[in-house]
Amino acid sequence: MGQILSFVKDIFQQKGMLFALASNDLRAKFAASFLGVVWAFIQPLVTILVFWFVFQLGFRNPPVDDVPFILWFIPAYLVWTFFTEGLLAASNCLMEYSYLVKKVNFRVSIIPLVKVLSSLFVHIGFILFIFFMYQVYSVPFSVYYFQVLYYLLCVLALLTGLGWLLSAIAPFVKDTANIVNVFIQIGFWLTPIFWSPDTMSPTIKFVLQFNPMFYICQGYRDCFIYHIWFWERGIINLYFWLLTAFLFWLGVVTFRRLRPYFADEI
Repeated sequence: MGQILSFVKDIFQQKGMLFALASNDLRAKFAASFLGVVWAFIQPLVTILVFWFVFQLGFRNPPVDDVPFILWFIPAYLVWTFFTEGLLAASNCLMEYSYLVKKVNFRVSIIPLVKVLSSLFVHIGFILFIFFMYQVYSVPFSVYYFQVLYYLLCVLALLTGLGWLLSAIAPFVKDTANIVNVFIQIGFWLTPIFWSPDTMSPTIKFVLQFNPMFYICQGYRDCFIYHIWFWERGIINLYFWLLTAFLFWLGVVTFRRLRPYFADEI
């Protein structure tokens, strides 16, 4: 535990460099394009537009829980997009920043967090977009909206542990990013993004709740639609934080033990 606390303390000491690198990472990703950072928002917005046109205007899907389909869809979809983009970027980050990995005095453990933070900047913009969409549909503002900060903390904690774990493994298992991408595609359909948990049998719903993103996606909807405080969800809160704490610990331990060999493998 002392080693883990020391590891986390070192990260906080590098917070200035972390934010600077994350800002540069976001700009560099779209530096060669005319629209620049705007491209980070275009793909998710196009997907939302397609779903809105096809399912709300085309198929005329009925409201879900008395909420227009698009308003029900976007909170879960946008947090899923944040999670997947941050996870994929963190998985491959040591190879991308190999020149920093080989620096003796550089704190390599902040590199996965650079990718997570870079994705967070974009996601904050999308949270504001959710507020905007609900205003367009004349949905009254609610105090429950502020609970999104709690679920944002949840996804950041989950991404941090997984980011350290997968980025540490990637130099030794070159297919890590591809494997993660496959699990993301499967995970999309195992997470209540496009479907409602209430349509599932109690047994299947119970099994699917072992997916930590189930908790987060439902949590975003609790903020904007169902107006349920997170502590009202009961035992699933404990399960999520125990799993996240375990992944955080596993990520720290794995990263620390493999760190001396990164430069040789990259």
